[in-house]
Amino acid sequence: MLFRRSLRTSAAALALLLPFAAACGTDAQAESSTVTLRVGATGWKAEEAVLKYAGLDDTPYKIKWSLFQGGDQQLQAIRAGALDLASSSEIPPVFAAADGSANFKVVAVQKGATLNQEVVVPKGSKVTGIAGLKGKKIGYVQNTTAHYFLYELLKQAGLKWSDVDAKPLLPNDGLAALNGGGIDAFASYGTSIITAHQQGATTVGSGKDILSGNFLWSARDSVLSSPEQKAAAADLIARITKAYAYVRDGHLDGFAQVTADATHQPLAQARKDLADAQAQRPTQARTVGADTIASQQKVADVFTELGALKEHLDVKTFWTTELDADLEKAL
Repeated sequence: MLFRRSLRTSAAALALLLPFAAACGTDAQAESSTVTLRVGATGWKAEEAVLKYAGLDDTPYKIKWSLFQGGDQQLQAIRAGALDLASSSEIPPVFAAADGSANFKVVAVQKGATLNQEVVVPKGSKVTGIAGLKGKKIGYVQNTTAHYFLYELLKQAGLKWSDVDAKPLLPNDGLAALNGGGIDAFASYGTSIITAHQQGATTVGSGKDILSGNFLWSARDSVLSSPEQKAAAADLIARITKAYAYVRDGHLDGFAQVTADATHQPLAQARKDLADAQAQRPTQARTVGADTIASQQKVADVFTELGALKEHLDVKTFWTTELDADLEKAL
């Protein structure tokens, strides 16, 4: 397969992973590698699945995938030493670094769709817009995109955060509260929004045009200090980009079936969501740039305005270009 061959030869840095590469050959390379990356995923293990679907899961290093309900939990795991590489929106690293002792750096940006980022109300609700939520109980996933776009949507509707009874909830807990009458609306993302619609929820607000579409790869400092892990991280991020390119190149139906099976939704809906997402903003990685740092600084400033951050945070202190060269080669 072309993608597989290109990946095996594109990243010169991968030679660092495999000290016996020249002598032992491909099979021995995979066996001889002692490098393991502990990588987070949100909602469902889409990255792991797309690599397997595209035939790009033959990494010469080991990957241990762990599933979380949000990027905020991934960054908590990074801080605790339980993950090496985390994927999230722009928001979780802001809060993970707010105490000034971040043990990670943002190393790459993955452009992605901002669909299924919504405020929903349960079946039968009379609320038809954000303004109608004044005085209502709204669940939201704290320190995530949901927190951010809910605040911005309230502002657009002429409401203050104090005009609603905002309750931080994890996605699964929020869904249960929405269906059980514990909250009047829920701000969330991804599979939780898909499931909410399956259960009759309707959309009253969307973060689609509020969010930047910048999803960040954060790596523990220990990864950056290890040439082998650093090369592996760059290679993995590049493989995910190439896997999604494979999906777009005439293989969308097959991955829609994988998605439908994993998220328990009708195939037609999974296909539409996948096609819409890749049409809005194709999933692909890029290196760190001044524009991506500025985008996150804007987000951090909003949370300072909201009072969620107690003081100004200079986000560039936890960004680095150390992975740029390896990633450019791998891409």
